[in-house]
Amino acid sequence: MNYSNIKEYDIANGPGIRYTLFVSGCTHHCKGCFNPETWDFAHGKPFTKDIEDHILEEVGQEYYEGLTLLGGEPMEPSNQKGLLSLVTRFKERYPQKTIWCFSGYLFDRDLLGRFAKIMPETMELLKRIDVLVDEIPVCLRIRRSRLLVTSD
Repeated sequence: MNYSNIKEYDIANGPGIRYTLFVSGCTHHCKGCFNPETWDFAHGKPFTKDIEDHILEEVGQEYYEGLTLLGGEPMEPSNQKGLLSLVTRFKERYPQKTIWCFSGYLFDRDLLGRFAKIMPETMELLKRIDVLVDEIPVCLRIRRSRLLVTSD
C-alpha cells in the first residue's frame, strides 16, 4: 500500500485534533474529486513499518484525539490489507482514542454485503474503527438521478 499524505493537527476530519493518513488508491474516480491524484495506487510513498511506527508514536501525544483514515479509498481491498496492522496496533496502544474512516463504500451494501464475505480484513478493520463515514460518492448520486440536489 502507498500513502499520499499525512496531516498532523487535523481539525477538519473528525472531532478534536486528529492525525490523518491519506492512502493512495481509489476505484470510484468521482468527477470533481478533491484528491484525484490519490486514485493511482502507486501514487505517493510506500507505507512501511517505519511509517506505521512513526504514526503510532506521534498519535500517542495527549493532544491527539485519534486517527483518521482518508484517501484515496481506505476500504479498497488492497488498502484494507495495508491498514490492518496500523489499526490493530493503534487500538491496542490507545484504546481511549478513536479511529474515524471515510469511505465511499456503503457499510451494509459493500463492506458487509461484498467485502466481508471474501476478505477477513474487512471485519477485523470494522471491529476497530469507531466511526465509519460511509457515503455514496457524489458522482454516483448524480448518475442515478439528475433531480437529486444535496448539500453534503
